Amino acid sequence: MQKSVRYNEGHALYLALLARKEGTKRGYLSKKTAETNRWHEKWFALYQNVLFYFEGEQSARPAGMYMLEGCNCERVPAPKGCAAGSAKDAALDKQHYFTVLFGHEGQKPLELRCEDEVDGEEWVEAIHQASYSDILIEREVLMQKYIHLVQIVETEKVAANQLRHQLEDQDTEIERLKSEIVALNKTKEKMRPYQGNQEDEDPDIKKIKKVQSFMRGWLCRRKWKTIVQDYICSPHAESMRKRNQIVFNMVEAESEYVHQLYVLVNCFLRPLRMAASSKKPPISHDDVSSIFLNSETIMFLHEIFHQGLKARIANWPTLILADLFDILLPMLNIYQEFVRNHQYSLQVLANCKQNRDFDKLLKQYEANPACEGRMLETFLTYPMFQIPRYIITLHELLAHTPHEHVERKSLEFAKSKLEELSRVMHDEVSDTENIRKNLAIERTIVEGCDILLDTSQTFIRQGSLIQVPSVERGKLSKVRLGSLSLKKEGERQCFLFTKHFLICTRSSGGKLHLLKTGGVLSLIECTLVEETEAS
Repeated sequence: MQKSVRYNEGHALYLALLARKEGTKRGYLSKKTAETNRWHEKWFALYQNVLFYFEGEQSARPAGMYMLEGCNCERVPAPKGCAAGSAKDAALDKQHYFTVLFGHEGQKPLELRCEDEVDGEEWVEAIHQASYSDILIEREVLMQKYIHLVQIVETEKVAANQLRHQLEDQDTEIERLKSEIVALNKTKEKMRPYQGNQEDEDPDIKKIKKVQSFMRGWLCRRKWKTIVQDYICSPHAESMRKRNQIVFNMVEAESEYVHQLYVLVNCFLRPLRMAASSKKPPISHDDVSSIFLNSETIMFLHEIFHQGLKARIANWPTLILADLFDILLPMLNIYQEFVRNHQYSLQVLANCKQNRDFDKLLKQYEANPACEGRMLETFLTYPMFQIPRYIITLHELLAHTPHEHVERKSLEFAKSKLEELSRVMHDEVSDTENIRKNLAIERTIVEGCDILLDTSQTFIRQGSLIQVPSVERGKLSKVRLGSLSLKKEGERQCFLFTKHFLICTRSSGGKLHLLKTGGVLSLIECTLVEETEAS
């Protein structure tokens, strides 16, 4: 005999009490009983994803409860029996009916009605939103925002520390200037007796001095004009102009990159995340995470960096960029995960496109004017080139930055760190792709091959070779790739690795089988002899 399901009645009564006081939606509704098909008026209270109903508004204990997780609520027309007739039927026709459909078998629909149309719409909307999974999605979005805010706070702390050091340096400079002003005032006091004697000079002498002062000013201005013109035409000025142009181009490129990430997140990632939470999802949440990886975090990072670049441009012609790269460099490690799994994300996307519903939905997203005719694969590829683009920009910037420039050492340090990060990512991508290639070959072989599970086994090349029989020459017998009993030539599918050489035969169905004898050759114990004579 099947036992009944037990539940904690005390906890249910506590939730019912919370529903009466703090419920999302409360009020009278008419409920249709499944046994007699009669309508009875009950007082309902919705709390989170649980719907309680009571005999009356003052009832202390609930008469029943429904779990709404995974359910669907929709409006339905009035029953046909109420279309015409007596005044009672006319009153029933004015009722507004809606039904709660549960997502599991064996549970009959819950039929409800109310007198007010607005009240009915509010009940339907409230039941739609009574889902724990929606709360989890909202929590995930809030966690992303929290991480973004934490990064902003850390950035602001670094900036505040730098500003504090700058203020201390400025205070020291102000004290030095004050001491110089005091010394100049003392010198001026000593010169005052000489100025008193000049007031008694002859008027002609004054005119002569005035003319001399005018000539000195004219010669000084002429000399200064020549100096300025010479500097404008100098290689240093030309280098500074090119340097500023590189900075302006970098700001434009960063703005375009932030816009591309914005389109990737808002036109693809977030809509697909919503679609994965639908009743009939065309894609799972795991596939969405595998395709987009941490692109949303990358977008938040570059939005902060772009705002910093625009603030530096506002202070032109003084362009100081080294401190921005000092803040950006520790955060660029998030690119390692994206680059390492980029090929896998494209493979997951290709597999998802085999689903017609997903492919149709993706084409709708790509038709958005913001995408400008570009496909999702194009947007997923943009972050792959950002680190190399920074390296090229810094290389061009250093080419037009003098060795005595205040930013020279900081920019060289940033360039070296970016090159080191690029090398690490390249090595990780190579190792990951090699492992995936080895596993793909291992899956094509029917018997499997344990040596391909070794991570140090590096794939070299593959192709078809002709295996020839053994040839006796004098007293020496040379075996060519395989069994000693081979008596005729045969085509073999071969795979070359750093440590082993695999020889397979292809069956009529296209499947690969390792040779029973000599199918796996260890290259450590092999000697390659090249025969130049024709067979």
